[in-house]
Amino acid sequence: MNDARLTELETKLAFAEDLLETLNQTVVRQQDQIDSLQQQLRLLNERLKDSRPDEARTPRDEIPPHY
Repeated sequence: MNDARLTELETKLAFAEDLLETLNQTVVRQQDQIDSLQQQLRLLNERLKDSRPDEARTPRDEIPPHY
């Protein structure tokens, strides 16, 4: 294998490793965001459950906003 070919392969490998590291960081950041959003959703769901009365409400129970 000649030196130019070896240098080209080493360069491609270096770029591939850099890309892989960048993608890994992106995946980690996105997973952190997903975890945070899931926690917020759980909290909102708990608040919603706590704010509802025990009896089931129907649309007839609601007063339209224009009244």
